[in-house]
Amino acid sequence: MKTLILGGARSGKSALAEQLAVNCGDDVVYVATAQPLDAAMAERIAHHRAQRPRYWHTIEEPMALAEALREHARPGRCILVDCLTLWLSNLIGSDDMARFERERDGFLACLADIPGELLLVSNEVGLGIVPLGELSRRFVDEAGRLHQRLGQTCDRVVFVAAGLPMTLKGSL
Repeated sequence: MKTLILGGARSGKSALAEQLAVNCGDDVVYVATAQPLDAAMAERIAHHRAQRPRYWHTIEEPMALAEALREHARPGRCILVDCLTLWLSNLIGSDDMARFERERDGFLACLADIPGELLLVSNEVGLGIVPLGELSRRFVDEAGRLHQRLGQTCDRVVFVAAGLPMTLKGSL
């Protein structure tokens, strides 16, 4: 089963994904996309590491997500990706449009063939006003397009607000 978990910052989406991973009973591989580019992000990453069970295998992959999924997915395994919007930021920030398109398209294409459980965490950033800056607008647009495609592809889509999950597609 493929699950997309959306929500705002600190909404509880990662906690829900981690609980679903624990409950599925499979071997868990955690794919972290964050990069510690500043002290605040390094602290956030440390907090997430401390929250995860020690027996989970962690892969830190900021850009080559499809490659990581193909390498680690298998029946009887749950892969939790946290988070897609950081992954998008990493790709957009690289200023390599060809790589961005290649990685995005490769990720979307590989989803049809990924065995096992897949939990995808992402920030819903399209609920506010249209950003003023060109880069911010591009990020919001790309995230929105990605979420729409994933919403069609995934078996289950959950929106989390105030720690409360609201199922948009499928069932918990």
